[in-house]
Amino acid sequence: MKHGKWHKRQVDQSLPAWKVEFLRYKELKPIVSAVSGRPPSPAEFVALLDAEIEKINAFFIEQEEFFIIRHKELQVAIRDALVRKAAVPESAHEAEIAAIRREIVNFHGEMVLLLNYSSVNYIGLAKILKKYDKRTGAVLRLAVIETVLAQPFFTAEAVTLMVRECEAMMEAVFPTAPGEGQAAARRDREALAAAEQRIFRNTVAALLAMEDVRSGSSTRGRHSLPPLTLPDSEWLRSFQPPSPIPIQ
Repeated sequence: MKHGKWHKRQVDQSLPAWKVEFLRYKELKPIVSAVSGRPPSPAEFVALLDAEIEKINAFFIEQEEFFIIRHKELQVAIRDALVRKAAVPESAHEAEIAAIRREIVNFHGEMVLLLNYSSVNYIGLAKILKKYDKRTGAVLRLAVIETVLAQPFFTAEAVTLMVRECEAMMEAVFPTAPGEGQAAARRDREALAAAEQRIFRNTVAALLAMEDVRSGSSTRGRHSLPPLTLPDSEWLRSFQPPSPIPIQ
């Protein structure tokens, strides 16, 4: 699949309100690839990319701050529900825990979407820089990518940590029932994740595809892309669909 089509698919699979926040790959490509006419100078092109990076960073930081608040609220909700367990009817406690489960699954899925947002934009920047260098003979790609590696949207440390902590919270609200073992607990998790398919499953497929792209090459050169810091989670991989999204 060509990158332009793949990029559009990733944008379309994201949350509707996020679509305008992605790298404008479709608009940048004809600027670089036009057969007739002069492509922008290196300074002009870097200025275009800087504006895109500033937009991406602003959106990422805004979402990250929102997620930090939401993460703390969920931690408090779990703690309070466990404290109240002995004082409320069992049916009321189960209903409260079920509501928290849905919140956590949605929250986890949205954070994975934000990591995917980071990945899609990073690879889009690398792709459009490669096209520009090939079209003009310039050597912008490595220099610009070096600056991108330090950007908040790329490092994503807080979000990655919250994804792992969210998975730990999942274990807290998906306790293994006596005698059923881990297989039953996993069935419960899979059933709930399937119910939240809009946010979760497509996102996991995209994120795992990103991970595969970064680790797929056995050779590394001066134009190789550095690996992303992605969640290292068997729980996340347990939801991998049978046909990940291919990237060429």
